[in-house]
Amino acid sequence: MPALIDLRRRIKSVRNTQKITQAMKSVATAKFKQAQNRVLHGRPSWHARPDFLDRIAPSALPPLHPLLDVRAENRVTLLVITSDKGLCGAFNSNLLNHARVWLEKKAGESAVELFLVGKKAAAFFKGQSYPIACVIPTEVLKYADSDFKDLADDIIRRYAIHQTDAVYVAYNEFKSILAPKVTLTRLLPIIGDRLKKRCLSPIYEPGVERLLAREMPRYILEQVIHYFSESAAAEHAARMMSMDNATKNAGELIDKLTLVLNKVRQAMITTELLEIQSAVEALRKD
Repeated sequence: MPALIDLRRRIKSVRNTQKITQAMKSVATAKFKQAQNRVLHGRPSWHARPDFLDRIAPSALPPLHPLLDVRAENRVTLLVITSDKGLCGAFNSNLLNHARVWLEKKAGESAVELFLVGKKAAAFFKGQSYPIACVIPTEVLKYADSDFKDLADDIIRRYAIHQTDAVYVAYNEFKSILAPKVTLTRLLPIIGDRLKKRCLSPIYEPGVERLLAREMPRYILEQVIHYFSESAAAEHAARMMSMDNATKNAGELIDKLTLVLNKVRQAMITTELLEIQSAVEALRKD
């Protein structure tokens, strides 16, 4: 039977842990609301841009812009976006396992390389055989506009000079608070198999070439921001739910330990009463 002092120490320890998880939940909730607002405000633009390019691209030939050049996928780049910290449930593990399965399948067809964002992605792929082209050192949740632009420009440059034939992105898309959606989508080439020829092509001013030169890099930049924003909202939601579950589990554990503590105290009191009664009976016999 455990000692009372050990039970009290354990209850105190669990209660302190509960306070920490409750505080972390409050912080994650505040950050989640900000990230969620950013996603909800940005989605109309992010989702409308591909349709806009669908209307422009049929009037253009691939030589008009290098990002419209659809090539055989001999060299493929996968951008993996994870978090830097844990305590967010299966947020990272589900994504990394999905990316690993995709890489195993793709490696038999093409030469693959990795762009890794987040310490969890870097640690996961560090000991594996896939070549790592870049590990981005900036913390995921501290990305600024200049960091997004640098990453988008690097992706565009590598595709334009034929260092890669396709760029895919693996990230967690925010769908609900309960669980994110693991998503693996193609970023480059733009349009690709969605490109459809139309019978009547509109006339654009100041011209398709200038329009594409402005819109294509902007599209890549917006999609990069899209992926990071979705991942940030999903991460905060996952951490909020994980800390909420941890707080509830700590409360249940405290209740169980308190029940055990009360039983032990009751047993000790009962034992002491029996000893006193036995002593009284012995004195009466004397």
